[in-house]
Amino acid sequence: MALYGHVRDNYRAPPPMNYFAHGIRFLDRPWFLAGTALPDWLSVIDRRVRLRHKQVLERADGSGSIDAELAAGAWQHFEDDRWFHKTRAFAEATAHLARLFRDFLGPGDNFRCGFLGHIACELLLDAVLLERHPELLDRYYAVFAQLDAPHLSRAVGDLAGQPVDVERWLPLFCREQFLRDYADSTRLAYRLNQVLRRVKLDPLPAGIEEPLSAGRSIVRSYADGLLPASHFAVSLPPSAEAG
Repeated sequence: MALYGHVRDNYRAPPPMNYFAHGIRFLDRPWFLAGTALPDWLSVIDRRVRLRHKQVLERADGSGSIDAELAAGAWQHFEDDRWFHKTRAFAEATAHLARLFRDFLGPGDNFRCGFLGHIACELLLDAVLLERHPELLDRYYAVFAQLDAPHLSRAVGDLAGQPVDVERWLPLFCREQFLRDYADSTRLAYRLNQVLRRVKLDPLPAGIEEPLSAGRSIVRSYADGLLPASHFAVSLPPSAEAG
């Protein structure tokens, strides 16, 4: 009951996150790739579960085992978030996006507009990466589909220090494929409303597609600053299937 009760709706329709930016560089390392998604997965499966940074770093011992790769991927996620949110481009892009939302929603909605500026920046950045590398999306989901779900669930539970039902979540993540919705502002608005419902904010009204489309151009213009080569040099992985 503790695991399923408050996430039942989320299992039916998993809310979006910026999974692609975290994972695009690691499609040739399946368990590492799963680790890059793990912090966001846990926020959906059971928000009470938190990965302890010290334990994650200890498990990421470079041995190449499944447990080590999973932990290393999670640590990569933490590191990516650390530098990404400190970039000047992120501060400027989110401010521009928040202003777009504020102009549309009204000046009395500052908190929701600030939140939307942050989350829309991350989702639209995934959209930009998908524009640049459309051939990698099918492969991204194919790598996840190849993972042994029971083994992954056990490994995640061991890393988290408590059972986590990743075995039931993984097929839904692969089936829903919500990253495909990021290219279309109407479908992206639907996904953003999923996020807003989870954090108990009012849903977006009709017509929100206009500021989202304008925001897409803003994030495109900031993309290289959001993902500087010093931190995010994309050396595309080999095209052979990951084992």
